[in-house]
Amino acid sequence: MPSPEPRTVLITGATGGIGRAAARAIAAQGHRVILVGRSAAKAEATAAELRQATGNPAVDFLVADLSSLAEVRRLAAQVLERCPQLHVLINNAGAFFARRYVTAEGLEMTFALDHLSPFLLTNLLLERLQASAPARVVVVASATERNAKLDWDDLQMARRYNGFQAYANAKRCNLLFTYELARRLAGTGVTANALHPGAVATGIWSRPFGPLGFLVHPLTRLAMRSPEQGAETVVYLATSPEVEGVTGRYFVDCRPRYSSRASQDPEAARRLWEISAQLCGVTAEPNA
Repeated sequence: MPSPEPRTVLITGATGGIGRAAARAIAAQGHRVILVGRSAAKAEATAAELRQATGNPAVDFLVADLSSLAEVRRLAAQVLERCPQLHVLINNAGAFFARRYVTAEGLEMTFALDHLSPFLLTNLLLERLQASAPARVVVVASATERNAKLDWDDLQMARRYNGFQAYANAKRCNLLFTYELARRLAGTGVTANALHPGAVATGIWSRPFGPLGFLVHPLTRLAMRSPEQGAETVVYLATSPEVEGVTGRYFVDCRPRYSSRASQDPEAARRLWEISAQLCGVTAEPNA
């Protein structure tokens, strides 16, 4: 049933997997949904498909390679130009890289895409979110953060890279960022929550196996959740009145849970925020 009060929702990584499933469910509620994808052709096709499937004409798309901070800035400028109001930002885009890659800006790819991208995008859109309050920031994290081992002297793993470790570290960063964001936004009408979607059968699981990925991916469909099941908590945090005003929490299966003790360390969260702000070239204070 369409929502009586449609809201504007921006979702990254929305052309496949969890993001696409969440976008479809949110559009079906009658909200305005803006998809963000890396491929213009794929984003356009996804938007057209969701408009037809949901009967909601208010599904649009923007294109950006979020591993690039310059592209994140360009995306934010387009959002501010097109959206007088922004009620929900869903930071969903992310990827796993078995080998260490460096972006054109000299940043390790996993750290750049999975952490710095949502950090920067959120900061650039905070003023619009606050002006649209009540508003929400939703961060798709993962329980793999429990395996994180952050080395503050080598956050980008230049000395010794392991793909699984880099991914776990980035997901720990997602949580530290979310909790610190919630603390900094207290009383503004903007909430920030993170979630673990479960083990979901998406293309990300073919990456660790290189050339054998095409064999592994079909098997994940048998052992893991569907993207629609993985998207349930995303949609819940983005739209449910049950979590209106709830902030600084971690959810699994639409219920609050506790993430690792290390992910809840406020000093680590502040330290990561300051490092991230310096790398992204933004002020360390979101309201400044």
